[in-house]
Amino acid sequence: MRKKCYYCEQHKKPDYKRLDELKKFVYEETQMKPARSTGLCGKHQRALKRAIANAHHLALM
Repeated sequence: MRKKCYYCEQHKKPDYKRLDELKKFVYEETQMKPARSTGLCGKHQRALKRAIANAHHLALM
């Protein structure tokens, strides 16, 4: 059975300012983990990709 999406359960959206939350879904602050290992739904996986990119551009990660 597939695990539930973290953001759907928490009723949150991925945000580039919550670095501790983003770090759960990346390898060593560089690459994002694939959806099959994060367990996120497609909607939140895409939003997470944008949030991680924003954090990288702002040099937060």
